[in-house]
Amino acid sequence: MAPSVDSITLDNISEKLTPWDPNAPNQLWAIVDMGSNGIRFSITSLAKPAPRLLKSVYADRAAISLFDALVEDPKDHWTFPQDTIKLVAVTLARFKRIALHYGVPPEQIMVLATEAMRKAANAGDMLEEIEKQAPGLTVSVLEPAVETLCGAVMGSRSGVVDVDGGALFMDLGGGSVQMTWVDTSLPDYEFSAARAGRSLPYGAAKLMRILQDGSDADRAASIQDLQNKMIEAYDNLRSQFPALDAIRKAYDHGDKKAKVNVYMCGGGFRGYGSMLMHNDKTTPYPIASINNYTAPGKLFKEVDKMRKINDEYDGKIFGLSKRRRQQFPAIATVIESFIKAVPNIAKVTFCSGSNRQGALMMKLPHEIREQNPLHTLVSPDSAQEEEVLDAVRAVLHQALPADVDFSDTPTIFTENLAPLFTQEIWGREGYDGDSNTSFALNNALTRDPEVPGLTHVHRAILALTESARWGGNLGPLDAELFDGVTKVLANHGEDAPFWAGYIGAVTGIIATVFSAPPKSAEEVSNAIKISAHLKTADDKKDKVVLNIGISYDYGKGLNLQELVDSVEGVAKKKGGKKPSFKISAHVNLLS
Repeated sequence: MAPSVDSITLDNISEKLTPWDPNAPNQLWAIVDMGSNGIRFSITSLAKPAPRLLKSVYADRAAISLFDALVEDPKDHWTFPQDTIKLVAVTLARFKRIALHYGVPPEQIMVLATEAMRKAANAGDMLEEIEKQAPGLTVSVLEPAVETLCGAVMGSRSGVVDVDGGALFMDLGGGSVQMTWVDTSLPDYEFSAARAGRSLPYGAAKLMRILQDGSDADRAASIQDLQNKMIEAYDNLRSQFPALDAIRKAYDHGDKKAKVNVYMCGGGFRGYGSMLMHNDKTTPYPIASINNYTAPGKLFKEVDKMRKINDEYDGKIFGLSKRRRQQFPAIATVIESFIKAVPNIAKVTFCSGSNRQGALMMKLPHEIREQNPLHTLVSPDSAQEEEVLDAVRAVLHQALPADVDFSDTPTIFTENLAPLFTQEIWGREGYDGDSNTSFALNNALTRDPEVPGLTHVHRAILALTESARWGGNLGPLDAELFDGVTKVLANHGEDAPFWAGYIGAVTGIIATVFSAPPKSAEEVSNAIKISAHLKTADDKKDKVVLNIGISYDYGKGLNLQELVDSVEGVAKKKGGKKPSFKISAHVNLLS
């Protein structure tokens, strides 16, 4: 007799996903996600001091579409063919062997399944073959609400800092699409979002089958049903979350600034994001990852244009496999239905998280999963070092004119990147400035791949600020990369590239005054004083007036004019548009 299906529901999830034990001798977890469009496997470390980072140790994917494999029998039952059952079983056996080779305890290997396994009448046969090929491996089928929780909610949530004020979260797999509203400022937001969310039976693989094989009437009826269900799902969320309802009502009454942000995960949505990135106005796009790429609502809505490019472009599009491009008509149809339901889209961020990351997030205690992951990247060696870096940040912040509004300008300070930036100020003092400039520019774009919270905007800020800290001199190839990164950041704040370069140049002066990290916070405050203000001009550019005083003991022997030139040079054009500000710097020795 075939074994019964083990289901995870919202009621039993705390029993099925046992809480994380910080004192366990082994912190490796292996998770298989038997998605409808492919089977993904990963090994993740939850080791202290930073379990929130969900550090990836190993990742793999088997191109097995469980949904495509389903066949309908004369009794209208959907079943897996025997060859698919055997292929899946031996694949899971291979994944188990890899996990054990990495040292993952058998009890810390999890297998999660979704829509295709829910739909298959012979899912028990699949489980029986898996037990035969990989004894002891348990498969847990996620009910729709749990798939929303682990995928659309916590899968996406795993990769972002917070979502105060709320945003729509969506997940597009092979068999279904989920939509819900997430506001991390609300108590128990994850379960509220999972209960309120809707799972619609129109994943990329399933819808593509209808578009390819269905009659004209079937296609029209399915598309209409998808649109109706998308509107119903959105209206249901509006009825349960007053903030979302208020935004839409304001939009309908003429407030065109009343828009919602959207976070999307799942292979189908990431495929659409890759097409958007391919068509971004910054081209070639300088960051080679769809994770945390953000597209403005205007670009997101250009569905017809994306369809045409998918049909006509013969070359390789980064992030889009051959199979994903074949499914693109279905993906675009889901996007169109979403836009019909939600026209007031501000921006859309694409996330790499999935059921695997979401399940691990649900194992962690609330206080850890709600940590700012960017802060966990920072690890001062001692409390004294932390005090010193706090003092450096305070002095550096004084270089920002108090009479400038930075609320809409992303900088290391507005984006909570200052701790990460200042920790690395003295990290490469043994190398020359030009080498360090190139390293800083490139490293910021590739460091910590898929680390939670580090968006494309954040990488651009760090790249421009850190390269300016080392002087900003770049070779021809790096200069092209610099120009692309500048455009990425400028898309999110016209003056943001200027302030990144300015902050980096001032940091370079601080690092010149202190050729090695200061020993105490008092040393910092005694050695250097900084102030700045903005001098406005009616017919010319506004001017940033920067005053830096250096104590005599630290300043003697320094070329003060070189320090002035290093900052004022930020206001000179380096490709792209001219900076919006001039800089007047004054560096003096204090008596």
